[in-house]
Amino acid sequence: MNVGKKIETKIKVLIVEDSRTVSQYLEYILGNDPEIEVIGNVANGQQAVDFVKKTKPDIITMDIDMPIMNGLVATQKIMSTTPIPTIVVTASRNAKKKSNSIEALAAGALSIIEKPVGIGHPNEKEKIKRLLFLVKTYSKVKVIKRRTFTETPAFTKNNQKVEHKNNVLPSLHKLTKRDYIIIGISSGGPQVLEKIFSEITDKFPIPIFVVQHITAGFLNGMMLWLNRSCNIPICIAKDKEIIQSGKIYFAPDHFHMGINKKRIELSKNINGDRICPSVAHLFNSFASCCGSKTISMILTGMGSDGSKEMKILKNAGAITIAQDEASSLVHGMPGEAIKNGGIDYILNPIQIANLLFEIEKRN
Repeated sequence: MNVGKKIETKIKVLIVEDSRTVSQYLEYILGNDPEIEVIGNVANGQQAVDFVKKTKPDIITMDIDMPIMNGLVATQKIMSTTPIPTIVVTASRNAKKKSNSIEALAAGALSIIEKPVGIGHPNEKEKIKRLLFLVKTYSKVKVIKRRTFTETPAFTKNNQKVEHKNNVLPSLHKLTKRDYIIIGISSGGPQVLEKIFSEITDKFPIPIFVVQHITAGFLNGMMLWLNRSCNIPICIAKDKEIIQSGKIYFAPDHFHMGINKKRIELSKNINGDRICPSVAHLFNSFASCCGSKTISMILTGMGSDGSKEMKILKNAGAITIAQDEASSLVHGMPGEAIKNGGIDYILNPIQIANLLFEIEKRN
């Protein structure tokens, strides 16, 4: 008997993949890591749902295109009953198919990544490294049952605001002279952004800037997916672009986004920042030039990117908002911002949609 010896607990992974060749390769990659144990390898979403009823893994790697039950439906079922951290591992190449994969993120998956292809392919080592990093990182995340946000609708059919309990929003007076909205968001972001943006019209009076943490290559798919339900123009920002009112700008892959007078300023990741684009860069840019004219929001997401900068924005005169824990898939980023004392209001997506309605009504 080894008295006092620490027993290391391995990360238990369920692989959901219909291609036997790919599933064996994933099992080889994950099983060769000393910190990981593959406890299941199933061929469709229905088998995954049945598996987690009996055995709960620490994390799931989920394919999307599968027979019997696809990965989107399986993710929805798992996240609404027995929530387990889930990573979408997909082979989708074009933006249209990638927009379908984004729906799995809206259903509660934490991240999305392209499948490793095979030893010897370009960037294969980087893909494997990324997969292992995500499995180890997200296996530790506590996820909540997926909510639909339909219990307290923000608007009636006539587009009139609906009041509900605990709806504490900034006063109309405080919303005056606010020329920009900036948003930092990560895990759980697509569904929240879709809920918020789908409630505003093409008459929205000010620009919105968003840094959404998402795997490179999937942003175009997210734009297509959001544009299906939103009336306001949504685009990927371009360097030196003149800022237009009533438009939503997303930071592009591999570039930080900021503001320089009335133009968007993109910058490459020359400092070796771990996260690019980063919420911190966006927030610092606005704090330094127009904090008092800004409404800043930090929403669902893992980690702490932008949380310290919310305090800087608050001190610069910005209205600062964090998403509440009950509606956040992961309350890391907003939770850290609240702990740092940089938050004026703690709201859910319905309340944030109501706030945007007030801004639109103000105009």
